[in-house]
Amino acid sequence: MSPPIMTTRRDFLRSSAATAAAAAFVPAHVLGREGAVAPSEKITFGIIGIGPRCTYDVKAMLPFADVRCVAIADVQESRRAAGKKLVDTHYGNTDCVLYRDFRELLDRRDIDAVLIATGDRWHGAASMLAAKAGKDVYSEKPCGITIATCQELADVMHREKRVFQAGTQRRSVPNFQKAVEWVHTGKLGKLHTMHASVYVPVLENAWLPAQTVPARDVVDWNLWLGPAAWRPYNQAYCEGKWRGQWDFDSGARLLDWGAHTVDLCQWANQSDDTLPIEYEPGEDNIVCRYANGVKLVIDFLAQPFKDRSPQYITRLGTCPVRFIGEEGWVETGDSGEIVANPESLQRELPDASKRVLGLDVTAHARDFFDCIRTRHKTAANPDVMRRSHIACHAAAIAWILKRPLRLDPVKETFIGDADANLLSSRPSRNWAIS
Repeated sequence: MSPPIMTTRRDFLRSSAATAAAAAFVPAHVLGREGAVAPSEKITFGIIGIGPRCTYDVKAMLPFADVRCVAIADVQESRRAAGKKLVDTHYGNTDCVLYRDFRELLDRRDIDAVLIATGDRWHGAASMLAAKAGKDVYSEKPCGITIATCQELADVMHREKRVFQAGTQRRSVPNFQKAVEWVHTGKLGKLHTMHASVYVPVLENAWLPAQTVPARDVVDWNLWLGPAAWRPYNQAYCEGKWRGQWDFDSGARLLDWGAHTVDLCQWANQSDDTLPIEYEPGEDNIVCRYANGVKLVIDFLAQPFKDRSPQYITRLGTCPVRFIGEEGWVETGDSGEIVANPESLQRELPDASKRVLGLDVTAHARDFFDCIRTRHKTAANPDVMRRSHIACHAAAIAWILKRPLRLDPVKETFIGDADANLLSSRPSRNWAIS
């Protein structure tokens, strides 16, 4: 039997001093001192689908001291490589892990949240899989390619108790907030008409010529298609030519801007818990009406506004909206500028030197990460997304069918129109088997 190890007082003091000295050399950032955030306190997130829009989002998120991007999943090798270069360059290391199949990223228990910025066809399905894997979700818009997808997505987020932020960042941009504030505080009088600008809708489904499918590590065509109907590979799809295609796009492309502008009108009308009940398509717009009598005019971008006043400013950057009340009106857009009447409102305009462009996601992303910590609702939470997106889809379906539609805002189904209800959903391809 070995003799017991004896420790003298001198040995103890020498050991304690060495331990204290070692602790003194632990970098402050590891302990979270001097304003730094300890690694254990950082929110880790992964990226699913990194293209031009995602790159813009990530550049806004990377500077947050309490957030860390640790992984990227994309079906295209070139985009994976570009994303890793962006992230690793920012952090000054080579730690960002790449995946072809985003399900491997979702399997990681050390990832708290995901940024989903695939094409429209994947947003809803990927968001729901992420929620079921225990991740909080920031999803680029449109978040659901059909009415049914938007409904299911909101239900899943609630059931899984996940924080969700739709990428409708204009809710977090000062000029849009000010315009809505004026409506809510009665500065315009009783609201009666709103204008939301959108692209001219399109309905296209012609296939591009078939090309040889690349190796799966170069482009995983099965995963690129995902829930969408199968069609032959063509590289142009991967470079953005999917836009406007019924199989890949949302609501005849009406949601490209409508997910933002109709959403702002929903907010202004205090209708986050309801929907317009009537949708009437016209040559250059779709006129919608709420149960409270307020009219929403969804104006097609390429057309003039028929009922504009002589003072009407048709463009203040992309995604312009206009709110009209009995005593005045306000218009704003992505330039950050606000035009309003009566003139007294001009004295309340935000400082022009502090304008934020409508594309800026910084405040919206900050809201998302703050809500991950507090578990509070985000600015564009699942219920906000659900109603504003469904309103857009309903308007698009009216345009496709070329006839007025009525919608039950509680059941979220069309009244007396079987064709419209059929267009509220679409089959999903079994992409998981390849």
